[in-house]
Amino acid sequence: MSFADLGLSDECLRAVTDAGYHTPTPIQLQAIPVVLQGRDVLGSAQTGTGKTASFTLPMIDILASGSAKARMPRSLILEPTRELAAQVAENFAIYGKYQKLTVALLIGGVRMDEQTKLIDRGVDVLIATPGRLIDHIQNGGLMLNGIKVLVIDEADRMLDMGFIPDVEKIVSMTPALRQTLFFSATMPPEIKRLADAFLHNPKEIIVSPPASVAETVDQALVVIDEMDKRQVLRNILHGEQVKNAIIFCNRKKDIGVLTQSLKKHGFSAAELHGDMAQSSRTETLERFKNREIDLLVCSDVAARGLDIAGLPYVFLFDVPIHAEDYVHRIGRTGRAGMVGRAITFATPEDGKLVAAVEGIIGKAIPRLDPPGFEAKELDLTAGRRGKGRGGRTGGRGGDKSGDRPERSERKGRGGERKRRERPERTEEQAPIAAAAVEAPEPVAVPVEAEAAPVVARQPREQRARDENRDRRGGRDRDRDRDRNRRRDRDDDGDSSNEVLGLGDHVPAFLFAMPKLPARLKEHDGEDDDTTGGRPVTAAA
Repeated sequence: MSFADLGLSDECLRAVTDAGYHTPTPIQLQAIPVVLQGRDVLGSAQTGTGKTASFTLPMIDILASGSAKARMPRSLILEPTRELAAQVAENFAIYGKYQKLTVALLIGGVRMDEQTKLIDRGVDVLIATPGRLIDHIQNGGLMLNGIKVLVIDEADRMLDMGFIPDVEKIVSMTPALRQTLFFSATMPPEIKRLADAFLHNPKEIIVSPPASVAETVDQALVVIDEMDKRQVLRNILHGEQVKNAIIFCNRKKDIGVLTQSLKKHGFSAAELHGDMAQSSRTETLERFKNREIDLLVCSDVAARGLDIAGLPYVFLFDVPIHAEDYVHRIGRTGRAGMVGRAITFATPEDGKLVAAVEGIIGKAIPRLDPPGFEAKELDLTAGRRGKGRGGRTGGRGGDKSGDRPERSERKGRGGERKRRERPERTEEQAPIAAAAVEAPEPVAVPVEAEAAPVVARQPREQRARDENRDRRGGRDRDRDRDRNRRRDRDDDGDSSNEVLGLGDHVPAFLFAMPKLPARLKEHDGEDDDTTGGRPVTAAA
């Protein structure tokens, strides 16, 4: 069956032919007719099977009639990463070149005012990442009540990146009567729950088992010590004469280290990760696609939907923390029927991570002997090192806390250092300390001689309680001193405006004689005159 049998318009068929495609993939074969009918779709297919074209082609025909209003796009496509969003925009440019559709790309790393200008003119297709889309909505420059077609792409990646609350918020702003297309490479329970909430009587299309790997990818696993990884990688690059490859790392920190190491040894390499500016990411990706760079060391930002024609090699420098990411990483090679090779590096402590990957793909990964080194065995009893997606503690791919000693060790070293700084009690100081306790009158004792024995004798908890008591006593003394100072000022008549509560004494301000006004001074020529303890008025 060809694209002409799917019900696409002549303009779309011309664009597809110009792009060099003639036979639809299984997901395109099943999804395109259903989307053209206006039904909701729940699609699940392995990466690299043409999911993007399965919704872009019918959307172009659906939106061919009608016009967009200012700040009210007619369709919305949500993508988890900037690279995926940019790639979908490229698909619309390729397949929609014979249609007059306006497309706007809302992603981070780009000035918002330029994006606002496009929205103000009205767009037919709005492609966005959740964060930047919400920014425009909150600024009042975008409304979603005109959405006719909503596409949620790579939903499982949205879940991994924590975008699901944002997606739910965005979907709640769209009309209830809309067509929703929901695509995901895997279908964990949380994604299935979202699909049930967002879709109405959807057509479920599953063209391959979830998290399956294309048969065109030759997989291999190298088990080696952590410190030998970079040398083994260089040996494989030289031995297999690799000219073009993507290398995935778990941590951004390791991306820079590995990139500099490869450059130092004469390789043409560049890095790509989420902390880079969008302009730098786009430029680096274009240089890699144009073969100006041989090796691209990157994070999972390049693991989804990135289509690089004819990529022969993918290296996983770290075993992914989430087994599903393995499928997406190696899916960058072996695309469109071409043969690719994926080599994963693991340490003996990665036994459980490797077992999880092999469990999700349904088979064991063939072992590859590391050139120049002895192969190690996986330890299936070792737990995961590190926390979250950061990787493993204390090694490559680990959490940052792995670079620091344990808390107990830090306390131990600190305690030894403090004990070295405290002077020990000497034999000459002992009699003096005893005299200080037994003598009925205070004995002049040096501070060092008096304090050192007490500190050395008391346990840590008792010393802490004593220090707290001393601090509280110091605060009480300061408070009493301030109170006495205020009372002294009152006695001197310098602070007659301050009023103290009546206690066991009569405040001094009650005895202070106020000064007479100037007109009274002129009357009797005196500052003040009293009779019976009361001021004399002018009438007196």
